[in-house]
Amino acid sequence: MVSASSRPQFVLASASKARRLLLVGAGVHPFVCPSNFDESQVNEPDPSRHVLTLAQRKAETIAPQFTNAIVLGCDSVLAFNGQIYGKPASPAEAIARWQEMRGQVGELHTGHALVSPSGVCLTRSAVTRVYFADLDDDTITAYANSGEPMACAGAFAIDGKGGLFIEKLEGCHSNVIGLSLPLLRTMLAELGYRVADFW
Repeated sequence: MVSASSRPQFVLASASKARRLLLVGAGVHPFVCPSNFDESQVNEPDPSRHVLTLAQRKAETIAPQFTNAIVLGCDSVLAFNGQIYGKPASPAEAIARWQEMRGQVGELHTGHALVSPSGVCLTRSAVTRVYFADLDDDTITAYANSGEPMACAGAFAIDGKGGLFIEKLEGCHSNVIGLSLPLLRTMLAELGYRVADFW
């Protein structure tokens, strides 16, 4: 158990509301400090390595600003038919993606990077298989025009309207929202902390 006086601050290097809410729901109230890292600098064809690299860059960009903090960086992409998809650039792109994904299965990859107060950086990735419903064009268009897919890797938010259109998951549910809570627990343990240290 880490004493309150020596307990590091928990910093989330992401502007993602969904990730922050996942942490808050698990009892961790992070200080939010988006990295604003230029993701175009990373062009890794393997989805797992891609998200790991981005997560690490985001965490390491923020970590030097803090003297006693655990800094968490994350990044998510959807791998589908050999392609890596982040956030769609427009509703038209979201519609085209959903027309391709409907009735199919994709893999949601999330990279996690934790930087300890001593500067140690731990990286892990998680993957969840996502089974998409076979939607008609009108439903796809309505969902794209709702605006929700624009903020989400893979053009869907399972914790929002998009949850209506996912038939099932294989793997960690919270990973699809943007952060695997069980993986975070094990990563913190590797660094010598318990989740309860941050409650």
